[in-house]
Amino acid sequence: MNFLAHAYLSFQNKQILLGNMISDYVKGNKRYTFPIEIQKGIILHRRIDAFTDTDNQVKKIKEVFKPAVGAYCGAFLDIAYDHFLAKEILKSKTVKLHQFVENIYTTLTISYDILPERFKTMLPSMISYNWLENYQYQTGIEKSFTGIEMRAKFLERKTGAYDIFLKNYHLIQHGFHEFFPRLHTFAFREYEILNKE
Repeated sequence: MNFLAHAYLSFQNKQILLGNMISDYVKGNKRYTFPIEIQKGIILHRRIDAFTDTDNQVKKIKEVFKPAVGAYCGAFLDIAYDHFLAKEILKSKTVKLHQFVENIYTTLTISYDILPERFKTMLPSMISYNWLENYQYQTGIEKSFTGIEMRAKFLERKTGAYDIFLKNYHLIQHGFHEFFPRLHTFAFREYEILNKE
């Protein structure tokens, strides 16, 4: 669910971005129904997720959420990390968050016809409620957490995950800063490999 990170790790390549954004909605070999450049974005997304899931720093920070949300701890941490990406990297002087997000929405809208059906259903809400830009705000994270709680089959409606996020804010922030540079290096290397294929 960390849409912002996957968009950022598409390195301003619109076709890679499309694949990276929709990957969770493309199961198994259905990726072969998309143009090759979008397929590369789907593959990049999966490699990013595999790298993230095996990282010891990420595993450590997931434990903060685990008592309250169990196996969903990764989904909550993904959104928390998008908060710090939006707030501390994409709001920098060299990268403007608002313009970056608008470019994502434009790319997705232009390519609407080829998006997976479930992604098409979600996209209007993503744009109208401006999910990606609102990750910079704690209220945006609270709404995203509530969204997971509403959709997840095996979660209570009120898990306390947002309170955990606030209580452990600086720990999670530190975890993000420890992890994200490694992820960026890995993702860019994989991006370059895919572009040569």
